[in-house]
Amino acid sequence: MRGSLRNAAQVLRPPEEGLPYLRRPKDLRAEPGSVAVAEGRIAGFEDDADADWVLDAAGCAVVPAFIDCHTHLPFAGWRAEEYEMKVTGVSYEEIAQRGGGIRSSARALAQAPDGEVVAQAGAIARDMLHSGTFGLECKSGYGGSVEGELRQLRLAHALEVEAPQARVAVTALLAHTVPDGFDADGWMDEVARLVPRVASERLAQALDIYVESVAFGNEHLEQMGDLATAHGLYLRAHVEQFATHRSVPVALAAGARSVDHLACLHPDDLRPLARAECAAVLLPGAEIMGAEETAPGRALADAGAICVLATDCNPGTSPLQSLPLIVGLAVRRYGWSAREALAAVTLNAAWVLGWSAEVGSIEPGKAADLLVLDGPIQHVPYRFGRNPVAAVIESGTPRWVRRDQEWRISA
Repeated sequence: MRGSLRNAAQVLRPPEEGLPYLRRPKDLRAEPGSVAVAEGRIAGFEDDADADWVLDAAGCAVVPAFIDCHTHLPFAGWRAEEYEMKVTGVSYEEIAQRGGGIRSSARALAQAPDGEVVAQAGAIARDMLHSGTFGLECKSGYGGSVEGELRQLRLAHALEVEAPQARVAVTALLAHTVPDGFDADGWMDEVARLVPRVASERLAQALDIYVESVAFGNEHLEQMGDLATAHGLYLRAHVEQFATHRSVPVALAAGARSVDHLACLHPDDLRPLARAECAAVLLPGAEIMGAEETAPGRALADAGAICVLATDCNPGTSPLQSLPLIVGLAVRRYGWSAREALAAVTLNAAWVLGWSAEVGSIEPGKAADLLVLDGPIQHVPYRFGRNPVAAVIESGTPRWVRRDQEWRISA
């Protein structure tokens, strides 16, 4: 099937073809034009007079479909009561000590039937699609035991079938919290026995760990890095969220694919991170919902880091699911341009998940997974909180069109 997205006010294209990621997203081009698609691929930038379908993109921007590379789907239930505690002055650490936080989600997951968990996650994923998220990452981390972690990984694969997204990646966040009956060292011994099974059964493409005073330490991050290397998995790490632990040098030495959060990044670690082939995944939703410090997004971008944004969608610290909302937060909090923020939810996010050769930028030969925005790219952060997505194109075929924009499509 052939299609044509005609007369767009802007087509967001990289400064050159074949880039795996963008360290200088200000160089992205956003010029008027058209996009031709054929057999699920981007064919070129001329009108196709023989297209099977045409989308009138007048006044619109055509951009790569968004990729959310850090979520905690699938999970069970929500934690609204904890949010009220936080905003009225109770610290995250105190909530955790009272049995809330990650342990609360672990209990909820253990009690919920599989079908209920997948149904809730599927509903969230469908909402995400309508705001442009066409690829997403899922994590374990709420299992609370070896069997619980394996169950959550299998539920993530069940969501992969249920979700409308064309691409779903699964990460084994095996060191998220220390389960009852263990200390951190003892649980890492269990993790070391579990990882070979995760790898051999292809349950995840990456390992993840949460380094924090209420969770794990840098020595455990180093151990997780060794496990990732031994079993051919990416290493990812939640670091420097609530306090500075100097985890970034440890993660870089271990070959991490990404370090996520970074609200309390030590100044001395910024330039080494910016020079590394390791993404800085920033989560402004968690920062604002948790009244956290603000990650040094402007400084990271200026230093040339591979900057990425994600929702961190989870029932506790960031119950958000809209990447346009996250783009708006990043532009305001970090002082980024719209181009920088959009690169962080497209090509750079795709690179984190190992997808950037296939998706994440508008280039001939790549998969035709595209969004049509109902205005210029600058309106995404400016018209904060509004969904700008007029249409979602999957593999060269209109997958979802907003009702008030249906007039744009013709055969």
